[in-house]
Amino acid sequence: MSQQPEPFAPDHALRERVATWIADDPDPVTRAELQTLLDIDLEDPAAPLAQDALADAFSGLLQFGTAGLRGRMAGGPNRMNRAVVIRAAAGLAAFLLEARAGQRPSVAIGYDARYNSQTFARDTAAVMTAAGVDAHLLPRALPTPVLAFAVRDLGTDAGVMVTASHNPPEDNGYKVYLGGQVVTDSGRGAQIVPPYDADIARHIGAVRAVADVPRAESGWTVLGDDVAERYRASVIDLAVVADPTTPRDLKVVYTPLHGVGGETIMTVLGAAGYTDVLPVEAQMQPDPDFPTVSFPNPEEPGAIDLALAYAIETEADLVVANDPDADRCALAVRDPHAEYHPGPSSAGHTGWRMLHGDEVGALLGAAVAQRAQGTTPADGARMANSIVSSRLLSKIAAAHGYAHSATLTGFKWISREPGLVFGYEEALGYCVDPIHVRDKDGISAALLLVQLADQLKAQGRSIVDALDDLAREHGLYVSDQLSARFTDLEQIPSTMARLRSAPPATLGGSPVVSVVDLAEGADGLPPTDGLRLIAADDTRVIVRPSGTEPKVKCYLEVVAPVAADASFEDLGTARRAAREKLDAIRDELRTALGL
Repeated sequence: MSQQPEPFAPDHALRERVATWIADDPDPVTRAELQTLLDIDLEDPAAPLAQDALADAFSGLLQFGTAGLRGRMAGGPNRMNRAVVIRAAAGLAAFLLEARAGQRPSVAIGYDARYNSQTFARDTAAVMTAAGVDAHLLPRALPTPVLAFAVRDLGTDAGVMVTASHNPPEDNGYKVYLGGQVVTDSGRGAQIVPPYDADIARHIGAVRAVADVPRAESGWTVLGDDVAERYRASVIDLAVVADPTTPRDLKVVYTPLHGVGGETIMTVLGAAGYTDVLPVEAQMQPDPDFPTVSFPNPEEPGAIDLALAYAIETEADLVVANDPDADRCALAVRDPHAEYHPGPSSAGHTGWRMLHGDEVGALLGAAVAQRAQGTTPADGARMANSIVSSRLLSKIAAAHGYAHSATLTGFKWISREPGLVFGYEEALGYCVDPIHVRDKDGISAALLLVQLADQLKAQGRSIVDALDDLAREHGLYVSDQLSARFTDLEQIPSTMARLRSAPPATLGGSPVVSVVDLAEGADGLPPTDGLRLIAADDTRVIVRPSGTEPKVKCYLEVVAPVAADASFEDLGTARRAAREKLDAIRDELRTALGL
């Protein structure tokens, strides 16, 4: 006799919470979406799926942390929507009013071109104005670095950027900066860190209902283009012009990957004298659907294939790409070394390759130091990168008389280092002008990289030659990543626990001599979830959960000594050996992580 399936039993308490949220939701779109899920007939086969969707959307309030908010746009407290944003804005306003007791605080607000970004920004301005905070709204969708610049330029106490950066099209986010009179040390104008995040979250948690949050109909300031113009001028000032009348001899292919960086970077490069910049037209206009890429992140395989194809067709010298909010910058170059290690992408097969973020970070660190050559670094002047980024920057800094710091992962830590002259993280984020932008900036980084390539070309040399020079001077540092994406988030802590209990005994054949649990704190840094392994031959691996994506990331670095007079062929051989070693380590880690 066959057993009858258990009848579907709805969670009545959950349905009551959903109904209460719908009544308080100011957005008719998300109200209707949630109501549709509630109205599915209990006999409908889709009822359990609807229940699961509601349970996930109501599993808690979307967490506000040191990355602000980020998540999928949909109805419910665990999603990005107007109700969640209004609560966040009210909490931030309450925090600012408490921090500036008796005075009127101020906030700058920016947004990108994703779905709902402008709406979320206007809701923030309305909440701030009603609460008694002076709100300054950028006039249109602009890059994140423009908002970061505005916080310092206008001297506001806070900044809000509505963006999900390089996340998928269905996501959005809410990034918070503090400055003005709230943060007055080297972190002025940087993203929030503890304890600010917890203080703001506490105020958000005190918001009982969206209906209780006043929203002004007007009264905020919509800025003109003057702030963006001052930002562009600050970037253009970074250009070193030996002879302004001499045309630049560099052909650059550029893509903003359907984001908001196109107009700004074309203006900046043109004003700096680079007129032979070829845009990838199919990707130049902001488009929240990101139709030509499967994932709008230049680090992802295939993301810059259109740009590479155009570069090959036009015989360009360089490919520059920004992520959608233009705070990151990617660089692809023609590399004779690439002929020795063809990969699955078109770049590997044509002698083109995208540089790793650590390679770009080393190039920019050396370029920043070179610009200051002949002057003695100021007391405390330093370069900084995250602990998962290459150790090569510390060598470059020491060679030029700068101090160096390795920080926790995230630009919120890098950008607040005292005396910072340059900072980067391997995930394509670079800060080359911390006086004006205390955050990563893909526009200013692109200008310096284009200028470096131009200067090298005038000498009959290339970006690859500059990388070879750094290897001869400091040793060959080759880095890579292994990422594991999880659909079940519960697997992430269990994966980390598995690694902690049984870390690899060797890395690429070299015995592991140091295992440091970063959760217990290391090198004077606060505790963070991660594990660092170092082998006898100085190979290093750091494993940590991503702070913005459902991933566990492994950061791999191999170091090889290189003679000061090593030939091009010698360096090619050393790079091939390093990559083979990285491949072996990647396989070892897959086993150790149970992937």
